[in-house]
Amino acid sequence: MLSEVNLSKKIDKNEYKLKIKPLKTELEIFQRTIQKHKISVIILMEGWEAAGKGTAIKKIIEPLDPRNFNVFSGTIPTEVDRRYPFLKRYWDNIPKDGEILILNKSWYSDIYSDAYNGGLSDEEIEKRIESVNTFERQLADNRTIILKFFLHISKKKQSERFEELRSDENTLWKVSKKDLKQNEKYQKYFKKIDELLLKTNTPYARWNVIPSEQNDYAVLEMYKIITAQLKRAVECVESGEALYDNHEVENERGLHPNIVVKPILKNYPVLSDIDLTLSMNKTEYNQKLDKLQKRLEYLHSVIYNRKIPVIIIYEGWDAAGKGGNIKRVSEALDPRGYVVNPIAAPDREELAHHYLWRFWRRLPKDGHIAIFDRSWYGRVMVERIEGFCTENEWKRAYREMNEFEAELRRWGAVIVKFWVDVDKDEQLKRFKEREENPQKRWKITDEDWRNREKWELYESAVDEMFRRTTTEVAEWTVLESNDKLYARIKALEVIISAIEKNLSE
Repeated sequence: MLSEVNLSKKIDKNEYKLKIKPLKTELEIFQRTIQKHKISVIILMEGWEAAGKGTAIKKIIEPLDPRNFNVFSGTIPTEVDRRYPFLKRYWDNIPKDGEILILNKSWYSDIYSDAYNGGLSDEEIEKRIESVNTFERQLADNRTIILKFFLHISKKKQSERFEELRSDENTLWKVSKKDLKQNEKYQKYFKKIDELLLKTNTPYARWNVIPSEQNDYAVLEMYKIITAQLKRAVECVESGEALYDNHEVENERGLHPNIVVKPILKNYPVLSDIDLTLSMNKTEYNQKLDKLQKRLEYLHSVIYNRKIPVIIIYEGWDAAGKGGNIKRVSEALDPRGYVVNPIAAPDREELAHHYLWRFWRRLPKDGHIAIFDRSWYGRVMVERIEGFCTENEWKRAYREMNEFEAELRRWGAVIVKFWVDVDKDEQLKRFKEREENPQKRWKITDEDWRNREKWELYESAVDEMFRRTTTEVAEWTVLESNDKLYARIKALEVIISAIEKNLSE
């Protein structure tokens, strides 16, 4: 891509002023229009050092209302950043519906910076590229326009700009040793960056390589592309068309041909097959509980020392015993090294973002444990059944959740997914017990009774969830919870087994 660009392109100063003025007016209008239609925009500014990224950003934001855009500068990841998945800090900062995010360096800078300075292997680079392509497609599917610019200059021009900056003591600081190294090894960087651009030039997030030896020409070209893409996006939304041509086709298991997850397993649970008569007496329970909690306590220290993250998900019927189960797990853990995330209905801020945003923000650091009392699977259960998302959104979610978990596993996380199961009669019994007990009455709500009326719909949705998200990366385990004691012991055994398996690998 880089070799095809004509770097000699320039524009006369007067012509630039004449052409830029109406484009600025258009951009100002489109900012208000995309806000109205809740279309998010991400503008990535990548390019050679001294190619003029800062100048371009300054020019682009001139006509924009500062209340509806943010500029995020992609600095070198901190030690804390490196304790989370590669993309977490970017997920944390994705724009709300109707807002614009301008990235001065992005996840791409992280890739080639780490590749040269951090010693990433070719395999690790490929994994990051796969992660980025998935990330961008998920955002694009959620009505985010992604505009990617690479500002291209020659080695000679870069060297000239470095010399100019270094000649003034007030701008000397802008040129680092790494910048000089980039110029010294320009051809090596050229080849690697060109490969990266080619591998991440997708239908939903295409690269625009901009000749940038003259700043005016570069800025004008970016204005043309931005206004044209926003105009097209608005027209698509108003006409009901897709924002981009997505030629991927799901197979019957909900996977796209290029999805980066291990295969979905054929042996997935089916609720009608679950044996809910399984039970355990109190004596056996107390003996096993003590032994298993001590083992988990020890393993918590091991994973902390080895910086292995653990993510435990609890889904299940109302009154199935999730809270008591979580309590027996958390009792064994050092309170400084775990967090329980109770997931309720999304608030206003969360609704204005991609639905996975609030879960990315709750991930544990490496070496820590995060327990989710309900999770992202609400997308294909309560949100699906209650109509809180469109059919297209919940059908797409199976793929997105598999990709999310594959990304977590790639990061090194142990993932345990529980469905806490009871039969309908047992649930009714527990509902009535809660109503009759003043200390537990707060646990039963009108919503619980409404959900019970839709038992068959939920059962069908759960079976489909098992079928489409039981993967080698993250299998589902059903906890037979008509007997809570049996379910608690099984949960501890499964968690311990998953951690030990990870340690042995």
